[in-house]
Amino acid sequence: MFYRSTRNSDIKVSSAQAIVQGISKEGGLFVPSEIPKLSQDELAALGKMPYPERAAAVFKKFLTDFTDSEIQHCVGSAYTDKNFDTANITELKKLTDSAYVLELWHGPTCAFKDMALQILPYLLTTSAKKTELDKKIVILVATSGDTGKAALEGFKDVDGTSIIVFYPVDGVSAMQKKQMTTQEGKNVGVCAIKGNFDDAQNGVKKIFTDKNVAEKLASNGMMFSSANSINWGRLAPQIIYYVSSYAQLVANGEINMGDKINIVVPTGNFGNILAAFYAKHMGVPVNKLICASNANNVLTDFLNTGVYDRNRHFYTTISPSMDILISSNLERLLYHLSGEDDSAIKDWFGKLSQCGKYEVSDFVKDALKDEFYAGFCDDTQTKECIKDLFDKYSYTCDTHTAVAVKVYMDYVKETGDTTKTVIASTASPYKFSGSVLDAIGAYDDSKDEFALVDILEEKSGLPVPQSIKALKDKDIMFSDVISREELENYVTSLLGV
Repeated sequence: MFYRSTRNSDIKVSSAQAIVQGISKEGGLFVPSEIPKLSQDELAALGKMPYPERAAAVFKKFLTDFTDSEIQHCVGSAYTDKNFDTANITELKKLTDSAYVLELWHGPTCAFKDMALQILPYLLTTSAKKTELDKKIVILVATSGDTGKAALEGFKDVDGTSIIVFYPVDGVSAMQKKQMTTQEGKNVGVCAIKGNFDDAQNGVKKIFTDKNVAEKLASNGMMFSSANSINWGRLAPQIIYYVSSYAQLVANGEINMGDKINIVVPTGNFGNILAAFYAKHMGVPVNKLICASNANNVLTDFLNTGVYDRNRHFYTTISPSMDILISSNLERLLYHLSGEDDSAIKDWFGKLSQCGKYEVSDFVKDALKDEFYAGFCDDTQTKECIKDLFDKYSYTCDTHTAVAVKVYMDYVKETGDTTKTVIASTASPYKFSGSVLDAIGAYDDSKDEFALVDILEEKSGLPVPQSIKALKDKDIMFSDVISREELENYVTSLLGV
């Protein structure tokens, strides 16, 4: 197994090199040379294993240059009861006769990003040793809320690394901001960007591909890498929980081996649903991948029309982790669906950079419609869905999960499809207490964020995660706010190069 660049198929690197490098030098993303297969016997065997062993089995398919002991070290260090509040690592809750909620937020930052970012530091440091890298690795992260804190928590005080996180100043929830700005660790930095997530993401990508900056770092014994899902080491761990959920449904007797399921994912940057696409093409029987967007419905329009157009109004919503108009991981999907046509990728994403719009071929349009259903909902519909789940099923969900549930319900109404369905739940409701309480009619605007957490605990009966409780008395460590144009100088100054 090796990894190609989406913008130059002649580039071939090992998985360790792809993880260390993060992004290809010409700006392409690394993808596996082939999608490995899981047989039904292998899937059935996974259902009898604990989550770390399931993870190891999947990693062995993709990280063929890692030894068994190296993979065991990575999964054994990440997926522990020290890091996750459930022995199962994820929880699969039955919502209705045909719908199951896959709770991916039982890690230290209460978001699905923990599933990948608790293991990425181990994958990265192991990869650095394998490639005989003697440089300090500088992790740059653009976040719409959850990736930032999860990456900070994963990389804090990891030897041989530094991490700098940029977030949109008015584009994250109060709890997300508190989580990031109170971060401890001798090797961490956090800074707000004036603008939205796309401004932060574009600024970070520009630095990644700037040869002058790379030379400055190299002369000081440093190099960049990424903890965003542009890094294959971030994306590969996300494949595992979709494989795991299917194996668990079979083990629980909810489905028979070979029965197809649907998978619903609320997504903005497309990484989380791309992981489900990889799981499907490994052999997990999937009928339809359902892509759920908020009011920033650029993905819905693209999957339905084949035209990607980011030239539209940007909405700041109550599901901020999905407030994105440039979905980076589409590049990987389109590389696969186009038959690994790197020239088409360069053309489409060149147009996206130059004029904010591109249209894929008819062949790819047909492939998109075959694989995906896409829908969206606005904030009003999101709140209505939260209340509906709370009233009918006594289930309390966050704003992003509600988007997924609403789009799933729309899908069922439109198609009549009763296929059993896994809905990805991407964050604890306590990360968005104000919005959740507003939805169920219990919001008190005189209360601060932590008083709202107490009210939500009383209403929902859900225990407050210890990491949320601990935030209340933490001091603010980072308060810088800069423009996108200042990002490069900020990074080089912070690193002293």
